[in-house]
Amino acid sequence: MQPDDARNVRLAVMISGGGTTLQNLAEVIARGELNAEIVLVIASNPTCFGIERAQKLGLPIKIITRKESGTLELYSQRIAETLRTHHVDLALMAGFLSLWTIPAGYAGRVLNIHPALLPKFGGKGMHGHHVHEAVLAAGETESGCTVHFADNTYDTGPIILQKKVPVIKGDTPDTLAARVFDQEKLAYPEAIRIVIREMKRLH
Repeated sequence: MQPDDARNVRLAVMISGGGTTLQNLAEVIARGELNAEIVLVIASNPTCFGIERAQKLGLPIKIITRKESGTLELYSQRIAETLRTHHVDLALMAGFLSLWTIPAGYAGRVLNIHPALLPKFGGKGMHGHHVHEAVLAAGETESGCTVHFADNTYDTGPIILQKKVPVIKGDTPDTLAARVFDQEKLAYPEAIRIVIREMKRLH
């Protein structure tokens, strides 16, 4: 399932929350800035707002919850089978909060974006505002975002790229989050382009 030059790379976007990253990726693709198509959205939370965004974008949605799946193994199998059924080249975790076991066939083809400069402020429970609160509490002078290959633990795996922002005096978790998200909107498409180029080179 290596992408070839004759077709767009097939993306799955995996969400658990508001779907702002999904929206951004869809807009980047629509502007012709990313040679790919979103062929699937996987939601781990059946009530998340990201589902509504996906519907408005006309994207196919599959809801796969850990609770309904039972074991981690079955949950991971369901996700992997769904990716294979849709012939997905790259799976993009975009605020996807459910840990799953990446099958061998998708090693190096699952990306994640994290709203801090990993390895700082990563790990279980470190997502969304929890990250920005921790950055401010630690008195950091800079933060940013990291795009990395996902593996089977939280926020580890080889880093593809990072973008930095200053932490400004008087910042709140909201103001810092907004500044970081501005960079996330640039970082994820850039990282995907890097990975696609490498996949095509190896192919």
